[in-house]
Amino acid sequence: MKKLNITDFTKTDELYDFLLENQDENPLYKKVLMKYEYETELLKLQSQLVNLQNWILTEKKQVAIIFEGRDASGKGGTIRRFREHLNPRSMRVVALNKPTEVEQNQWYFNRYIKELPNAGELVFFDRSWYNRAVVEPVMGFCTEQQYEQFMVQVSEFEHMLYESGTHIIKLWFSVTKEEQQSRFDSRLNNPLKQWKYSPVDAKGQELWDEFSYHINQMFTRTHNSFAPWIIVNANNKNAARLETIRHVLSLFNYDGKFESDADLMVDPNIIQRYYRMVKEINL
Repeated sequence: MKKLNITDFTKTDELYDFLLENQDENPLYKKVLMKYEYETELLKLQSQLVNLQNWILTEKKQVAIIFEGRDASGKGGTIRRFREHLNPRSMRVVALNKPTEVEQNQWYFNRYIKELPNAGELVFFDRSWYNRAVVEPVMGFCTEQQYEQFMVQVSEFEHMLYESGTHIIKLWFSVTKEEQQSRFDSRLNNPLKQWKYSPVDAKGQELWDEFSYHINQMFTRTHNSFAPWIIVNANNKNAARLETIRHVLSLFNYDGKFESDADLMVDPNIIQRYYRMVKEINL
């Protein structure tokens, strides 16, 4: 097996060809190759996101992307890849803390209405009003009456947004129970990520089935044609990030969309539209 020496290569293509030819002989080569391919494709897709953002700004569109999912399913990491090269003047990330005392006595949607995108703006919701559909009832943060009221009102709320011209993209990041535990362990062992491990995370494994029940209820009662749920198989973080970006890009006919060499075909094994005929979803 030939030993890798970076100084032997004068061009990136030469290094790539070497790794491609020798990946079966050394697991490290294969890992480096996969990382290179991921970063290369990500950069192409991020370039398309810049085109999309320019189009949203020019056409005065309002786009809200909701990132929901199990704890440690990769929502935050995916949002970071979305926003990495975007113009912060026409893009925001919304990650709200628990409601204040004043907000607790307001209509539930009030605190989210003021965060909705303005004309020409793209907004990423790192968790959203759907806290009341899953986390709050499971953890006892809302009453049964509050939960039922939300489930009745949310589709009407989203339909009004849709009719007023706001594009709502609802993403659910799905991981297996084993993968979630592995990521929890990683957070606890990494001092830079320990802040991510919350009291809700601590109950994630213990209350797995309770979460599954409410997730299925949420899909059944809030999936519709104007704001459908898109399920992202997020066990592989890198693949989930790429395919989520591809899915969002696929929804708009923005300027420059077909002038790039980026692969815009979405993998149906990773991105799936929820459908009601599913009998049981362990998401």
